[in-house]
Amino acid sequence: MKNKFKDFHHYKGSGLTRFEKVERKVIQLILSTNIPDQKREDSQIFEFMHAAGVTQIGRILAQKRKLNVELTSTACVLHDIYVITKGIYKNHAKLGGPIAEKILKEIGGFSDEEIQTIINAVSNHSKKEIYTDDPYIELVKDADVFDCSLYKNAEGFYQLHKPENIFQEYVNRIKKVRDELKLPAEPVFR
Repeated sequence: MKNKFKDFHHYKGSGLTRFEKVERKVIQLILSTNIPDQKREDSQIFEFMHAAGVTQIGRILAQKRKLNVELTSTACVLHDIYVITKGIYKNHAKLGGPIAEKILKEIGGFSDEEIQTIINAVSNHSKKEIYTDDPYIELVKDADVFDCSLYKNAEGFYQLHKPENIFQEYVNRIKKVRDELKLPAEPVFR
């Protein structure tokens, strides 16, 4: 019976999946940044926690929505790659696409079509008020806003920094994910 199991050490050795290689690269980028927290819009700790949270939520939503879990996980872990590397949010989704593409090509093993799917999700995840027909873009948007809703003071931050109509779309997405995951409707935010 034991012979059918393979010994596995997470994120070590030569048997990493391509997603694990990407996730490892993102974590290494967070840990090795030369931009101190006081010069970043968010702390390195938040960037680590948020990348991990969005990825885990994305995995769950991908299973529920019957999407490719590995592509979803990869798009989710890369969604804020510009913020991770530069420390700022302005135009981060669009500016993150080329960085994500470079990482995916360096890691290797992704087809051109898979790379395009991931880049589209990364590049378009910030406009929560715009709905598309691309299930990967929509999933990354939903996982992103849902993860943020779990942090203290997210509601206040969104109300201070987003126009009312955009804030309402964040709320709508959070409610939709809560319903999809069979969670209580309230509280919308932590």
